[in-house]
Amino acid sequence: QVQLAESGGGLVQAGGSLRLSCAASGGTFSIYGMGWYRQSPGKQRELVATITKGGSTNYGDSVKGRFTVSRDNAKNTVYLQMNSLEPEDTAVYYCNADGIYCSGSYCPKGVYWGPGTQVTVSS
Repeated sequence: QVQLAESGGGLVQAGGSLRLSCAASGGTFSIYGMGWYRQSPGKQRELVATITKGGSTNYGDSVKGRFTVSRDNAKNTVYLQMNSLEPEDTAVYYCNADGIYCSGSYCPKGVYWGPGTQVTVSS
């Protein structure tokens, strides 16, 4: 199975920056879209940013102009540069990817999630 591993979360003051990374691994697979979602207590998981294999991006309204998503296809890694962080950005950030995982000649499509990394922004 495809496994996603996030890194880079932590505690930062308002106005600061953090960079998240997420690498996909696990056998024979091909990743298409990658992205980030977040969830804070009592709220639904929401879109932060996505990026296609060709580099087309999409952002949630609350992060436009502050966050930048990028990826390294050779490394199956997606990044999230977060600038001008606000306390409202405090959440668990989850990496997401869709693609195919091959076991022999069987290559089903799948959607994969990382375990999440905590981002806390203090005021």
